[in-house]
Amino acid sequence: MGSPKFPVRSALRRLANVAFVVVWISLLPALTARAESHLGIVGQFAPNLDLPYWIDGGGEATAFSLAEQRGKYVYLYFFQNWCPGCHSHGFPTLKQVADAFAGDDRVAVVAVQTTFEGYSVNTRDKVRELQLRYELPITMGHDEGDPDAKRLPKTMRNYRSGGTPWTVIIDPQGRVMTNDFHLNADNVIEYFNQQIGAIKNSVGG
Repeated sequence: MGSPKFPVRSALRRLANVAFVVVWISLLPALTARAESHLGIVGQFAPNLDLPYWIDGGGEATAFSLAEQRGKYVYLYFFQNWCPGCHSHGFPTLKQVADAFAGDDRVAVVAVQTTFEGYSVNTRDKVRELQLRYELPITMGHDEGDPDAKRLPKTMRNYRSGGTPWTVIIDPQGRVMTNDFHLNADNVIEYFNQQIGAIKNSVGG
């Protein structure tokens, strides 16, 4: 006489599980939006990039200071060598912006490898390799992080970046204007041109 109850209980459990999944899925967008709202530091002054490794556009050791970039717009790109998104759109966007403002001292284009995983792959030497691969005559740095401490590298903590690729635009006063996983290169170039009055012809001269 008790056997008919078990299919009912089983069915109720299945319905409860389905309901839980539906509720969870419906909450995902809100949870994601809430998490992403805590990323980045728009409106704040950009922290200094205190890194032990920098190379100039020719691959030679150099130093870099954000304070010395005051009066310029800064396009700052965070990447990792093994990051698929960095190669599919991050670097192509960086390349387009870098080429558009090559030789224009009113815009500084900078890239930093922020290693927070794959420490044996996302190494210092890859910075120069990628500089050559994408023909980027720009200043590039490396934040090696700390695999033993199991925490994000200082650059990522300071900028509250969401991973890689991550792009930050800093205004001439040193304040972060925008930060995101992906920016549209054409929009960035158009904005910079409008703001700084740079006039580019069809050959980029």
